[in-house]
Parts: sequence; structure tokens; C-alpha cells
Amino acid sequence: MNIFSYVVARDFGFAPNPFGGFCTLATCKPPIREKANVGDIIIGTRASPKKNEIVYFMEVSEVSNFQKYWEDPRFNVKRPNMYGSKKQAFGDNIYHFEGDDIIQEDSHHTLNNGAPCQKNIETDLKSKNVLISERYAYWGQSSLAIPPELSNIIKRGPGFKRHFPESFKAEVKTWLYSLDQGYFGPPISW
Repeated sequence: MNIFSYVVARDFGFAPNPFGGFCTLATCKPPIREKANVGDIIIGTRASPKKNEIVYFMEVSEVSNFQKYWEDPRFNVKRPNMYGSKKQAFGDNIYHFEGDDIIQEDSHHTLNNGAPCQKNIETDLKSKNVLISERYAYWGQSSLAIPPELSNIIKRGPGFKRHFPESFKAEVKTWLYSLDQGYFGPPISW
């Protein structure tokens, strides 16, 4: 099992998307989406260097691709609706194919007029993987303090961390699994 830790610099409920009974990472963070496997744990921490807090964690239960994610009826609720609620507007199920053409649905990653944003397409498609979790906790604005003895899990700045001793990973996993799971608070940027 690997643990991937990164800073959630922009938390809109889009990446990660903690809604609809699943936590998903379908956009942004292509290096993590490319490397993570079933059973791995993803941890997102606060951007503020003064706050050693966790925004969310997810244990990867499935690794899918954009087309399967789009076609899977379990994730229709994650298709964006820019005229719906905030949860609907920040849906992350935004990519699918028509023949060889990639379609980017009107979403948080398109231009303001709904047109595709090539920069976001290029970043998001560096990995075709979508990470799906049924075992997760998302605190958003209600982020939790990370115990001092586990503070090495925190990644400062861009990129991610994943090389931890096995004994440390076991301690982190024990702590995470001792916490209640589910959705506990709105995204920080709401």
C-alpha cells in the first residue's frame, strides 16, 4: 500500500469530488492518478503552512478511465450541471469520447463561456485514470488537525509525497480508519 499526500490548493468540491456517495479524483493531480492503485490512500492537506490539517482522505477502491466513468450510471450524479446546485456545478465527470474526439463538458474546467479549455484538457489527460473511493472522509472547511506524531505526512508546496516507512504508513492508516467516514463539511472555497 502506498500513501500519496498533497496540498489541496483549490478546494471547490471538484478535485476531489466528495459527493454522491463516492469520493473521486478525476481531474488535476495526474501524477497521483497515474501511479495510485486499488488499496492506496490519498491524503489532501490544507494549503496554509500554519495549519497542519487534513481536508480529506480516500482509499482507492477502483481505478477507472474517463469513458467508463462517464458511462457508469453510478456516476451520472457527478456530471456537471452549471445551472444546478454548487454540488452539481462542481461535478467532475467531465470527459468522454466521441470517436477519437475528447469532449470536455461545460464545467469548472472549461472557459467561462463553456468552451473547452485546452490547458486544463492537457493537464487532466496526462493520466486517463479516475480514482474512485467508497472508503473516505471529506471535511473541507471543517478540516481536522493532524496529530503531531503524524505531521511528516504533510506535503508542503506543489507535487506530492509518497515514500514513507512501512511502520509510519501503518500508523497513518490506523489513525485514518479510526475516524468517522463520509462527507462532513462544504469545500473550503465555498
